[in-house]
Amino acid sequence: MSKRKNFSPEFKAKVALEALTGEQTAAELASRFGVRPTMIHSWKRALLEGASGVFECGSKKGPEIGK
Repeated sequence: MSKRKNFSPEFKAKVALEALTGEQTAAELASRFGVRPTMIHSWKRALLEGASGVFECGSKKGPEIGK
């Protein structure tokens, strides 16, 4: 039995952004990054659902732009 892999948030974001571009299929990205297509779909969905939080006023999660 193998251990479950833990991926960094940076890696997940990178893969999800690649999926959003639509230049490659989830299967192609899965082969390239060594993950399952279902993981790519869930990371992409999570990125899209959480993207609006970047633009919330008073949020300390995102980087400050223009300061």
